[in-house]
Amino acid sequence: MKKVKKESWGEVVRESIGAAILIGMGDFVLLKIGVPIGAFLFALGLLGVCYLGQNLFTGKCGFLFSEKIPLIRLMVILVVNLVAGYLIGVAFRMADESIIEAAVAKVTSWDISPGFLLKSVFCGAIMYIAVAMYRRGTPLGIIFGVPTFILCGFQHCIANVITMGVAGSFSFTVLACMGICVVGNFVGAVGMWWVSQKK
Repeated sequence: MKKVKKESWGEVVRESIGAAILIGMGDFVLLKIGVPIGAFLFALGLLGVCYLGQNLFTGKCGFLFSEKIPLIRLMVILVVNLVAGYLIGVAFRMADESIIEAAVAKVTSWDISPGFLLKSVFCGAIMYIAVAMYRRGTPLGIIFGVPTFILCGFQHCIANVITMGVAGSFSFTVLACMGICVVGNFVGAVGMWWVSQKK
């Protein structure tokens, strides 16, 4: 069982901000040019996270048990990803008003429902597969996995909070959907780790 490398809290925070910036780049291009091309270009964000060793909640949570990641560290990564992601979205909103309409349309489509939860679970599972494949030496899981979850309408909590910042939305429904998405991503990633275990 691999143990997570020791990092200072400053490093954890810095690398969590870095991950939010990289996912923000992917979300920006998706909002700017849409699918299908934007879905494939979004993959650059996760490739950057993996190659540069940044802290992304959805890329880390599936390895919570196998790498003995302290829960408090995972929670700090999540909070920093969410706060930095929202602020990045607000910055994007000020930088390019042309992406606001697409962001608003996406946020208004969210609902508190079992379907939204399932879409979050499936996204978490894909994220685990993508990162696990990268760690075994191939970026193909990222290159194909990211467009797959986007084209299927699956929900990624960090990308969603960036979109939320662009849209300028902060309603109860939106916040509840964010909570559902975080839980779903976690369950999907950990669940995929669990089913992939070998005796």
